[in-house]
Amino acid sequence: MKELIEYIAKALVDHPEEVSVKQNGGNRARIELSVAKEDMGRVIGKGGKVANSIRTLLRVAAEKQGKQATLDVSEPK
Repeated sequence: MKELIEYIAKALVDHPEEVSVKQNGGNRARIELSVAKEDMGRVIGKGGKVANSIRTLLRVAAEKQGKQATLDVSEPK
């Protein structure tokens, strides 16, 4: 699941080298996505539509594996 989020995020942003994905947990995974400050708008989208679409894809991928997953988009450092 981590690889899926990383692949999608790198395809969306201008600075793919700054994409960072961390995964915590087993059957109930929490995935944290961090991108460059300039790319936050691309990952979140208008009204959060892009982020919600990524979350939907993540839930489907997790469900196929019999797990649950959530995505948090964190502020860049």
